Amino acid sequence: MAMKRTTVFADEDDLAILKAAAARRGIAEAELLRDAIHLAAMANRSWDEPFFTHTYPSSDSELRPLVDESLQTTWAEKAEAYKRTKGPTH
Repeated sequence: MAMKRTTVFADEDDLAILKAAAARRGIAEAELLRDAIHLAAMANRSWDEPFFTHTYPSSDSELRPLVDESLQTTWAEKAEAYKRTKGPTH
């Protein structure tokens, strides 16, 4: 994956903690920052569908429809909540 240089302003105390953690782990501070940015990006990404519905299908033929319905209901609720955070569309 290609990387792009950027500038980030951070609290001095947070940077001191980051520096100590990097030293303790024997890795570069930049690596910890890249990991943190990746985690934040993945935690806030909008997915078109739940990851786990195709990754972990149920093999129980009686349970599968109940699980599917529950997942679809939950997914629809989360999609609606996300749309509400975007405000009115024109």
